[in-house]
Amino acid sequence: MKHVPKLKIFNDPIYGFISIPNRLLFDLIAHPYFQRLRRISQMGMSYLVYPGAHHTRFHHALGAMHLMQYAIQLLRRKGFDIDDEEENGLLCAILLHDMGHGPFSHALEHELVPGQSHEALSLRFMQQLNREFGGQLDVAIEIFKGTYKKGFLNELVSSQLDMDRLDYLKRDSFYTGVAEGNINSERLITMLTVFEGKLAVEEKGIYSVEKFLMARRFMYWQVYLHKTGLAAEQVLVRVIRRAKERYQSGDLENCGRNLSFFLGRDGTAAPDPEESLKWFARLDDVDILSALKEWQLDPDAVLSRLCGMLLDRRLPAIKIKQKPISRDRLESRLDRICQEWGMSPEEASYFVFSGAISNRAYNQERQNINILRDNGKIRDVASTSDQLNLQALSADVVKHYICYPKKGVY
Repeated sequence: MKHVPKLKIFNDPIYGFISIPNRLLFDLIAHPYFQRLRRISQMGMSYLVYPGAHHTRFHHALGAMHLMQYAIQLLRRKGFDIDDEEENGLLCAILLHDMGHGPFSHALEHELVPGQSHEALSLRFMQQLNREFGGQLDVAIEIFKGTYKKGFLNELVSSQLDMDRLDYLKRDSFYTGVAEGNINSERLITMLTVFEGKLAVEEKGIYSVEKFLMARRFMYWQVYLHKTGLAAEQVLVRVIRRAKERYQSGDLENCGRNLSFFLGRDGTAAPDPEESLKWFARLDDVDILSALKEWQLDPDAVLSRLCGMLLDRRLPAIKIKQKPISRDRLESRLDRICQEWGMSPEEASYFVFSGAISNRAYNQERQNINILRDNGKIRDVASTSDQLNLQALSADVVKHYICYPKKGVY
C-alpha cells in the first residue's frame, strides 16, 4: 500500500484551518529559525494598551502564507501563469518575510543590531536556509528581493497591497479588538488582476481598496502609533541603551548569553556575519523580559527605574503636538527631574525626551495601487476614487511628542 502523508493543518482564529501544502514548507516551519517567531511579539509593547495584543510573528507569517495560497489560486483561475516553482517561491517568501524581526518587533529595530533593518536580516536568514535546503529557496529569494522577472509576483510579497498588509491589518484588528481596522482580505484578493505584468485591482474593487487604506490609516494612528504604546517602546529603547552603556563599562551582569553578545557591540567593529546571525537566531522577547526583571534590582537608579516603569506599567506621560517641542519646555521638564530625583542632566535625559512620528497611509511614489478600469485603462486609486480624502492620505503626516515622568507615580 502506498504511504499517504498526513495533512498538516493549523487552526487559526482568523481564517479557520490553514493547510501546509508541501514538505518544504513544513520543514521550514519546523526549523528553529522559524519556531523562534513564536517568541517574537507581533505588536511590540502594544499589549500594555490593548491587553489582547499578545499574538506573535508566527501567527502572522502563517496567515500571510494562507492568503498567498488564495491569491495564487485566484490569479490562476483568471488565466495568469504561475508555475509550480513560482508558487513555491511565493509561499516560501511570504512565510519567511519577517524572520529578521528582533525582540518586540519594531520596538528595538536598529538598537540591538545597528544599521540592519529587519528586511536585511530576513534576507540573511533566507540565504542561510537556502544553503541548508540545497538551493530550494532561489526563487523565493529573488521574489523577496523584488528582482524576479514577473513583477506581479514580487508585488504579492511586497507592495502597498501585499499579503503581508492584508494579514496584519485583519489580524491586529482582531487581537486588539479595534473593529475599525478590520478589512475584508478575501474580497480584496478576489478583485486582484494583472495588467502589463503588474498587479492591479479590478474597477469594481475600488471601494474595498478605499476601505483598506482608511483602515490602515486608522490602525496606524490609533493602534501602532498610539501614544501610550509609543511611550512604552521608547522606554524600552532607553533600557537597552542604558544597559549597553553599563555593560560596556563592566558594571552590568545578569544579561544572559544571548543578550550579552549584542550589548557588548559598540559599533566600532563589524561583527562576523555568521556569528552575529547565530546569536540573533537565539534572541527573542524572553531574553528582554528576563533581563528587565533582573535589571529592576540593579544598583543603577536609571536602569532600575526604567525597568520598573515597564514591568509595573508605570509609564511616563506623553503629549502629542503638531509642532516641534521647544527646547525651553524640554529643559524645564529635565530640570524638575534633576531636582526631584537627584540626577544629572545626562541621567534625567533617559526619562525626559522628545521626538517625532510620521505616517503616510498611501504612497503614490512607490508601487501604486492601480485600478484597471472597465475601458481597459489603468489609473492610480487616488485619482480614480471619489473619496477626496484619499489624496490627503498620500501626504506625510508628522506629529511631535514629549515624554516625562508623571508626578507622584515613581
